[in-house]
Amino acid sequence: MKKLLLLSFLSFGFYTHLFAQELFTYTEPASNMAKGTLGFRLNSTLMKDEVELKNNLHILPEVMMGFSKKWMVHLEGFLSDRNNTLIAEGGALYIKYRFYSIDEVHSHFRMAAFSRFSINNSDIHQKAIDLNGHNSGYEFGFVATKLQHKVALSTSLALAHAWDNKNKIDYRFPSKNRDAVNYTFSIGKLLLPKTYKDYNQTNMNGMVEMLCQTNINTGKTYVDAAPVLQFIFLSKMRADISYRFPLSNDLNRSASKGFLLRLEYNVFNAL
Repeated sequence: MKKLLLLSFLSFGFYTHLFAQELFTYTEPASNMAKGTLGFRLNSTLMKDEVELKNNLHILPEVMMGFSKKWMVHLEGFLSDRNNTLIAEGGALYIKYRFYSIDEVHSHFRMAAFSRFSINNSDIHQKAIDLNGHNSGYEFGFVATKLQHKVALSTSLALAHAWDNKNKIDYRFPSKNRDAVNYTFSIGKLLLPKTYKDYNQTNMNGMVEMLCQTNINTGKTYVDAAPVLQFIFLSKMRADISYRFPLSNDLNRSASKGFLLRLEYNVFNAL
């Protein structure tokens, strides 16, 4: 059933609105949000803990700022009820610099460099490195995005390094296992409306993202698929719903599958 669901989404691409921003869910494209834009995002994930046999809720509030067509910054917070009470566990700074762009009438190709710095005080409970709510550390990488009419393709490659979390409970990373390579591939398409008339129309987009990590020392790898259904309202509000699941899970994780809900609102010319 999962393979059929994945194949059905592989035919999807993605639509880009007035500001030529591909709005993938799990990954950032090479395009930036418009200059002067201030964005507010709320991510919530409900993941099945396969060790403790319960559902864990993670809430990640986020503020996004577009300083220019080349620079954008995200500030993120991490909250979790993994220990049965919803508590703040840390935060992250994400920076992206777009350094290459070829723009045409109905297409463009862009490349960007990005980095993330995360601080987390939760216990380290898995061998996979996750800087978006689980581990302290940093990540540096590159992303390339191609838009062709209603279809967008995006791929990224990054090196991640994990530090000890502030709360040094069991399962700290051995020094030789702290580095990993993250690599992704995303594809999406505008599904509705069939005829685009104005920016007040509600858009429905379908996409699938492939999310992978390989530990540099052990060589162990996971490969996840994440089909997404996305709605854009008035060109400034969005709602995404997705289900993420592993296709290969050699690299240990306590919770490898579950749902994600994203809500977002953008204020243009705010900065």
